[in-house]
Amino acid sequence: QVQLVESGGGLVQPGESLRLSCGASGKIVSMYAVAWYRRAPGKQRELVARSTRTGATNYADSAKGRFTISRDDTQNTVYLQMNNLKPEDTAVYYCNADVLVDYGLLKEEVDGLWGQGTQVTVSQ
Repeated sequence: QVQLVESGGGLVQPGESLRLSCGASGKIVSMYAVAWYRRAPGKQRELVARSTRTGATNYADSAKGRFTISRDDTQNTVYLQMNNLKPEDTAVYYCNADVLVDYGLLKEEVDGLWGQGTQVTVSQ
């Protein structure tokens, strides 16, 4: 099976930084659009940052100036650098991507592939 796996979450104090990683497991040939979402306790899932295949990026207003999404297409890996973290950033962070999967004989595009998430907690 093809999967996305997030890592890098943890418990930090306000003002500190974390870098999340999202790596592909399975026969992913390439990644197209990629994004990071988060779901805070008692709130709906929201888009944090996204990057197109060409590298164009978009950020939620709450993330602008603090978060940076980047990608390594040679490794099919996506990153989210989070600086100056705040308590309101506490959430489970999810990676999402449109990918091209190699099933052996054929290749197929899969849109909206999700990882299982990684917990980020910001508190004293």
